[in-house]
Amino acid sequence: MADPSGSTNLRRIFGIAAVTALATLAVSGLLINIYERKQEARNPFFRVVEITDETEDPAVWGKNFPQHYDSYRRTVDMERTRYGGSESLPRVPSEADPRHVVTQSKIEEDPRLKTMWAGYAFATDFREERGHAYMLEDQTFTRRVTEFSQPGTCLQCHASVYVPMMKLGGGDLFAGFEKLNQMPYVEGRKLVQHPVSCIDCHEPVSMRLRVTRPAFIEGVRAWKASQGIANYDVNTEATTQEMRTFVCGQCHVEYYFKGAEKRLTYPWAKGLQVDQMVAYYDEIGFKDWTHAETGAPALKAQHPEFEMYNQGVHARSGVTCADCHMPYKREGGFKISDHHVRSPLLNVNRACQGCHHFSEDEMKSRVEEIQARFFRARNLAMDALVDLIGDLKAAQAGGGPESALTTARDFQRKAQFFLDFAEAENSTGFHAPQESMRILAESVDFSRRGQIALRDRKR
Repeated sequence: MADPSGSTNLRRIFGIAAVTALATLAVSGLLINIYERKQEARNPFFRVVEITDETEDPAVWGKNFPQHYDSYRRTVDMERTRYGGSESLPRVPSEADPRHVVTQSKIEEDPRLKTMWAGYAFATDFREERGHAYMLEDQTFTRRVTEFSQPGTCLQCHASVYVPMMKLGGGDLFAGFEKLNQMPYVEGRKLVQHPVSCIDCHEPVSMRLRVTRPAFIEGVRAWKASQGIANYDVNTEATTQEMRTFVCGQCHVEYYFKGAEKRLTYPWAKGLQVDQMVAYYDEIGFKDWTHAETGAPALKAQHPEFEMYNQGVHARSGVTCADCHMPYKREGGFKISDHHVRSPLLNVNRACQGCHHFSEDEMKSRVEEIQARFFRARNLAMDALVDLIGDLKAAQAGGGPESALTTARDFQRKAQFFLDFAEAENSTGFHAPQESMRILAESVDFSRRGQIALRDRKR
């Protein structure tokens, strides 16, 4: 008679052996997976083509970095947030402007901008921004370029100019920079083919971040000098984390064209705050144009995201531009920076929730509340400035002391630049909410003080 207990023990032994085998396979699979991921980390890309310091076509870089390139190409997407971004507006192409699609006109949406910029090219054509993919195309065909004489300097924030500048300078970046500045825009445009691309921010062998715009190198050196740091070199002294902001700050800044040579210059010798820039401009006697309706020596702010960001809590907390606008994402075994540069409000999960543990709806609500308050204050400042311009026009027509007109014009210059600084900064107040509101309050004050100066002349 068979022993039932022996049969049971045999089945138990086979069961344990089977479980052990499965566990061994699972652990082996896990170890193999870990090893493969470590190998991927050790070899972050497969070199399909050789990239040199003359490879300006991003499609060539894309052969080695297909995930990055795929996301870079997505900057063609057009999607609005509540207070910014763009949406497609069809247009009939012409020989002068072959675009089939444009964005809405800001000066048609708010005609007060035409009054603010009377006599300047921006009063002719100013539209909502599109993604990086369109930055060169939209500059090439804006009426500000086709109907006004512009220098080659303008290309430096809209085109991949590193290789053209190196060629112009015979290998000397700064020499090429100086030559491009002095070219007419139409001549400089023939030298560039792409919007800002890989080579403008990355060294081609190591892929480390680098600054390629001489104006930024000089601007940061002047800014650091104002803090007592002499001869600062951004490409050798900045940390990797700082470079994740500096490469963006090459273009997202306030600037002016210095002298007859139209040298691109960032007005940071006294600091990055708007008050310090006005003091700098006053000291050198600079103006962008003379206001057509009042004769005021006017200043045009550009797109000072870098300066405004530096006044905000994110900068003080060590958060960079790329952390929010190009957040990391995982694709397969790779962790990459998302090169689909866009508003964080269109990518809240990756852009915001890594630090802020609230729902997407809550995060959007917080941002939009800040922006709504800013927009209301911006409208008050705009009304105050338009009132001052109207009073100045009337005072000029009616005659009166030139001293009062001069005082009022100086207040217009300051009120306009402060307002324009906040208006041109593309976060609708979010990058530095308290600083943005302070700037708008100062603008209102300047406008009203200008009106008081005109009123007092009648006494």
